[in-house]
Parts: sequence; C-alpha cells; structure tokens
Amino acid sequence: MIHLKNVSKIYHPNIAALRNASLHIRPGEFVSIVGHSGSGKTTLTKLLFAEEAPTRGEVLIGGWNISDIRPQEIPFLRRQIGVVFQDFKLLPRKTVFENVAFALEVVGAAHGRIHEVVPKVLEIVNLSGYARRFPSQLSGGEQQRAALARALAHRGNLDALNTHEIIELLKKINEFGTTIVLVTHNRDVVNRLCKRVITIDHGEIVSDVEEGKYRL
Repeated sequence: MIHLKNVSKIYHPNIAALRNASLHIRPGEFVSIVGHSGSGKTTLTKLLFAEEAPTRGEVLIGGWNISDIRPQEIPFLRRQIGVVFQDFKLLPRKTVFENVAFALEVVGAAHGRIHEVVPKVLEIVNLSGYARRFPSQLSGGEQQRAALARALAHRGNLDALNTHEIIELLKKINEFGTTIVLVTHNRDVVNRLCKRVITIDHGEIVSDVEEGKYRL
C-alpha cells in the first residue's frame, strides 16, 4: 500500500517540486506516473525511496511513514522497493553481477542470499551470460536490463525503459503480486500497458485515470 496525503516538497528558496499531492496505490496494483521533464516525477520517486522527506503531508508505504521514518529503518524499507533510474546509474567499475549484488549489500542482505538472488534476476532479464561484463561492455538495451535486474533483486518501483520487451517483463513481475509504480515520460510504454495512469504537471496531480493514456 502506498498513500500520499496532501504532500508538498519545497526546495530552497521557494521552489515547489510537489504541491498538495494525494494518491492511493493498492497492493498488487500497476500504476504509471507520467509527466514532462521537471513535472515532479523524480521528486516523487525520491519520496517513495526515502531519499527525501516531504515538507508537508504524509507519505505512507506499508507500515512506514516516510515523514518521520528513522534512519535505521530506511534499509528495511528499501528491501521492499526497487528503483530503476532513467540514466541506469550502473557503477562503471563493477561487473553486472556486482552491480546487482551491490543493491542487496547496501540493505544488509546475507552473502548466501545475494548469490541465490542475483543469478535468478539475471536469468529473468536474459543476462545470464553477461554477469562478468562491465557496463562499458554492454549495449544501451543491455544496460537497461541490468538496471532492471538490480531493481528486481528486491522487486519494486521501475523507471522508464524499453518498449515491448520491458512491458512484458513488467507484466510478469506484476503477475507475481508485486506492486508496480512506473515513473516515466515514455508515452509508448504507458499507452501499450493500458493500466492506471496518474499525471503530474508542475508538481500537481492533474489526472488519475483507470486504464488511461498518456495525454500530455
């Protein structure tokens, strides 16, 4: 369950990245959050990942209130949330295996768990034979799939990736019962999904449509 209650995020000196945003995402739901560059999508993602705290309002994820979450609780929250950023953010000096493993290491996963999970997620994204390669040795699409594998390591929120192949992967993940929040400006991906679409514009939620389209 994800619930935002009248959430605003104000940056110094007086820049409102989000204004009085309210939404409710049910467990197991598939939701696309869309908007132009600078609309507030990245800020919303940071709030969901507890990288930022709201200036006003409440962000509730499962049993956590991001508004007053304690620092020692953040790793436990992040074990339930995976994020793929649009620029992939793969660590250039780590192999594909190490990039995916690092996402688990930072939240305290055991060594045995890491070596159990990483090969499985690399297989899901068809990168089993690329575990020892570095990001510079991958194509753009392969880097996207490596970033997706890293998010799948703890199953969660995904940013915009490719079209047909990634749509099918996202649907597969959702069928496992995982809540998907796709934060994107990729019109083609959103329109092919035909799922719920929440549109942000200038920091405000301007529409929330079941089985909607990206209309901005």
